[in-house]
Amino acid sequence: MAHRLLVRRIWTLSAKDIRCLPASAAAASSFSTSILQFATTRASFLSPSHALPCSLPHTSLRGVSFNVQDHEDFTVRVINSELPVLVDFHAQWCGPCKILGPRLEKAVAKQKGRVAMAKVDIDDHTDLAIEYGVSAVPTVIAIRGGDVVDRFVGIKDDDELDSFVGKVIGQ
Repeated sequence: MAHRLLVRRIWTLSAKDIRCLPASAAAASSFSTSILQFATTRASFLSPSHALPCSLPHTSLRGVSFNVQDHEDFTVRVINSELPVLVDFHAQWCGPCKILGPRLEKAVAKQKGRVAMAKVDIDDHTDLAIEYGVSAVPTVIAIRGGDVVDRFVGIKDDDELDSFVGKVIGQ
């Protein structure tokens, strides 16, 4: 599996990227050396108009959400926040939580900084779950100015999430 990921990453490198690799990365193993030679050869056949991008395209959703560390962190970053905050109460073992989390992050990212998202693992922070009346996961609670303004339990589709987030920020 790791070899496949390495091959995929090397496959997307341009010739310029390969020349910039540190010697230690190129000599990590005979396998990676042969892959680098293959990628260099492959990249040399690319015409400038067909060259691959220098970096992999990605969307970073990590900047829009944060994991709550403890009750004090929750108070500082959620209750005292100037922005409205969506609090995602979830659990590692919860399948629907794993589906909702990325969808919710995407909906929050669309708002470009007008709302924040806090993630609370109910197994690590049972006290917060009890305090906010969380009886099932996933539960999302919208907090503005320290007050709960809205909530929902379960999975919602992308349109419903966009509508929920829009309503929380007052659109």
